[in-house]
Amino acid sequence: MGKEFQTTKRISDVYRPVHQRKKDYQEVERKLSAEEIHQQSARCMTCGIPFCHGMGCPLCNVIPEINEAVHKGKDREAYELLNSTSPLPEFTSRVCPALCEGSCTASLGNDSVMIRQIEKQVIETAFEKGWVTCGTPKQRTGKSVAVIGSGPAGLTAAIELNKAGHRVSLYERQADFGGLLRYGIPAFKLEKSVIDRRIQVMREAGIEMQADTEIGKDISLEYLSRQFDAVLVATGTPTPRPLNIPGADLNGIYYALDFLNGQVSAEGRNVLIIGGGDTGSDCVGLSVRQGAKSILQIEIMPEPPEGRSASTPWPLWPYKQRTSSSQMEGGTRRYNLQSTRCLGTNGTVTGVEVQQVEWTLSEDGRPLSFKPVEGTTELLKADVVFLAMGFLKPSFVNKEKNLFVIGDAANGPSLVVRAMADAIKAVEKINSFLLDNTSIN
Repeated sequence: MGKEFQTTKRISDVYRPVHQRKKDYQEVERKLSAEEIHQQSARCMTCGIPFCHGMGCPLCNVIPEINEAVHKGKDREAYELLNSTSPLPEFTSRVCPALCEGSCTASLGNDSVMIRQIEKQVIETAFEKGWVTCGTPKQRTGKSVAVIGSGPAGLTAAIELNKAGHRVSLYERQADFGGLLRYGIPAFKLEKSVIDRRIQVMREAGIEMQADTEIGKDISLEYLSRQFDAVLVATGTPTPRPLNIPGADLNGIYYALDFLNGQVSAEGRNVLIIGGGDTGSDCVGLSVRQGAKSILQIEIMPEPPEGRSASTPWPLWPYKQRTSSSQMEGGTRRYNLQSTRCLGTNGTVTGVEVQQVEWTLSEDGRPLSFKPVEGTTELLKADVVFLAMGFLKPSFVNKEKNLFVIGDAANGPSLVVRAMADAIKAVEKINSFLLDNTSIN
């Protein structure tokens, strides 16, 4: 390892063929062979200062050591190293944008190491060989914790608190567990069986789980605060950002999660998606699979540059143009468009009026502010409109000393990996809160 990044090329075809994958709901990535992963792990430079570990990865995964273990065929060691910092690598290896790869030293004048795919191979091998556990503690502390919400932060917190020896009860208002992972990310990016097997491992570790239970409706938060030594709110950011323009209440205009949850169909319809992030991209992929007549995705932001912007020098996560697997499958993208009003007939949307905007950029290319461009108004016809403009941070009035808010619920909408990292940090504080002046039984 060390110089192979110069002689071995990064694999570019990580997806199943477009004509094949857009006809089903199986995961879009193909399974890389053990030999391919072995060759790719050799591209790691084992840097003296691994920016992928310290700056890129919010979980601080020991990436060079994991890559070296994989390259030497030490699968169990690779898993143990990964599991020491990442409680849910089967999720991050599928849906994380791989911040670590943006900080990879090999990416300076070359392609970064395939860190995410190597991580996926490590955890999948561990599941196949029966190594995966959630660390059942040898003894209990006598303390109990309620975790509200079973998204990435809630699952992570439950695992870490259980490892620490506390009795953990996980509550979920939906019919099944996983939160955003199950109800916000389509199966072609994350098959639900992957969530199911992790939930089973958590149950086997002694974590109590109760679905179909809404805190504040079925059980009061005050009751939980009395019954448990600590309560964690990990409900994420379930409220979507609204489109505050005339006509936004017309029939045929839906929030993206309603579509992704199966409440709406795009079959045979002209689809307009407002919002250019991951959720909007997921709407593109689902529209393709449902057989939409046409798909247009718009956003107010300017089109990013093809290469790394000067505003995000290495080892920062690069601001640049990205095309998702869903966007490769179909549809059109347009930038610099501000929605001004929705038009309809008989109460149902028929299109959205938009206007071009002009952005002012900083010297290094960062978008700062925009203004409408006169005379550029146009009507974008649509039979159905999906709003994918992000989510709003909830507000909590904390009247309980033993209540903690973690993940996106505390910090606002962000990445799965960041929600997990925040949960781990929060658990350290909660452990101190629970164990102050307390002896283990």
